[in-house]
Amino acid sequence: MKLRTWFIPLLILLIAWPFAGTARTEAASASVIQIYLNGDLLPSDTAPYLKPKVNVTMVPLRVISEGLGASVLWSQATKTATIQKNGNNLVLITGHNVAEVNGSSVALDVSVENIRGRTMVPIRFVSEQLGLDVVWNQSLKTISLTSKDGDPQLPGEEGQNPQPPVNPPQVSNELRGAWVSTVYNLDWPSSTSAGKAESQKQEYVKLLDDLQGMGINAVFVQVRPSGDAFYPSDLVPWSTYLTGVSGKDPDYDPLQFMIDETHRRGMEFHAWFNPFRASVDTNTAKLANNHVANSHPEWIVKFANKLYINPGIPDAREHVIDAIMEVVNRYDIDGVHLDDYFYPTGETKTSYFNDDSTYKQYNSKQLNNKGDWRRDNINEFVNDLGRSIHQVKPNVSYGISPFGVWRNKSTDPTGSDTKAGITAYDSTYADVRAWIQNGWVDYVAPQIYWSMSFNVAKYDTLVDWWAKEVAGSRVKLYIGHAPYKLGTSEAGWSSAQEIINQLTYNRSVPEVSGSIFFSAKELRKNPLGLIPLLQSYYSL
Repeated sequence: MKLRTWFIPLLILLIAWPFAGTARTEAASASVIQIYLNGDLLPSDTAPYLKPKVNVTMVPLRVISEGLGASVLWSQATKTATIQKNGNNLVLITGHNVAEVNGSSVALDVSVENIRGRTMVPIRFVSEQLGLDVVWNQSLKTISLTSKDGDPQLPGEEGQNPQPPVNPPQVSNELRGAWVSTVYNLDWPSSTSAGKAESQKQEYVKLLDDLQGMGINAVFVQVRPSGDAFYPSDLVPWSTYLTGVSGKDPDYDPLQFMIDETHRRGMEFHAWFNPFRASVDTNTAKLANNHVANSHPEWIVKFANKLYINPGIPDAREHVIDAIMEVVNRYDIDGVHLDDYFYPTGETKTSYFNDDSTYKQYNSKQLNNKGDWRRDNINEFVNDLGRSIHQVKPNVSYGISPFGVWRNKSTDPTGSDTKAGITAYDSTYADVRAWIQNGWVDYVAPQIYWSMSFNVAKYDTLVDWWAKEVAGSRVKLYIGHAPYKLGTSEAGWSSAQEIINQLTYNRSVPEVSGSIFFSAKELRKNPLGLIPLLQSYYSL
């Protein structure tokens, strides 16, 4: 899920990709209004359309009769539609802006119309009079209808944007998450909203509306992208991605705002921390004075034109834990989430993470192998952070998203049948197996960013391997998915159905408790028409 050395070739491919075709696909899909009843798509032989100025969606009577199961009578002589269901009786007359509802007159914004031989009626008015809840999602052009015994649907109203209900019930216990990257302003907030609190708030609300409209019920928001914070902190500076300036107050508490908006929709909010990345470049002059790169330069290691906090220094690890615990203590979050930035990948004989002196100074256990020592440092950190979190708030979920391959079978007989060039154990020094076996985490979310047909690291092979690792433990398994690869030249990503096939496979594996997608921005692009497929799948 991170921008690593191995990701650069893919990034070049994405930049070079002909975006015009994608844009045409998105424009076409955005122009079609789709209607769902309790999650099921309602077919229509005539496309629904939105009446300008009044923002009322019109649908053919056939949707009312066949889709909603109402009794519909049409009189050609009087141009009158009579709709009956569950003791309700509606009479609508073409050209009349008043309807009769159970004997009483009710004003209409739009009357019945006849378009190309089809009688069209206002879907919101009819549905609400029949006892259905109606939800309009402007960005996705979807209308969700919910009966009293149906599933809750999306927030929002047709033609307006009221506050959604606080904490509506969840559909299921299946986690359907999306990572929201703040580093480089990837997902939120946009770089154009720097220093503009209201614009950032509006962007986040829109992001939640879009994600929930797809079926997402949890967000994993990066609140510590590079040794900084998206919340007022006593230990680290405000993030540069809020205002464009490291340490500058954005004049509001973004984390509190995001938590409130997320919980209002009944969605989970997981605070995502990048533990050991200090800066995405080596220019410390642009960082605030209280940034760790300036306040503790002795903790910093320069590697691949980035700055990292050295995990081998106990005080440095404690500093990261203290920064995370600020959030745990002060905010009503659902979880603490770490990505896989422990030790950086991409070391060579001429370019390596220089922690030789640290290895000599802090090797109290006298470990003869530096790799074992590095893994022990990360184990200590993972264990200590978990204990700190659960001592304060036992119900806060604590999990990590490691690289998708722990070790290859060729290196370790107990590893997966893969041929990955990077592994969690040997490249980032993350011994995820130890975390699971010792119960130091509540869940793991391996980034299985390959398709079912990618022979080097097949998706299903890896899901099966991770499922065996958590089997019999208390540790849950979520799977990290890669919608950002859809449309790329890597094997298996020529159709959005790949993601649906992966989700379907997950449900066949009892140990899998949900999915997380990288990233929110990629989902919102609707790559290869993924959004309606997700909506349909998650309605099952």
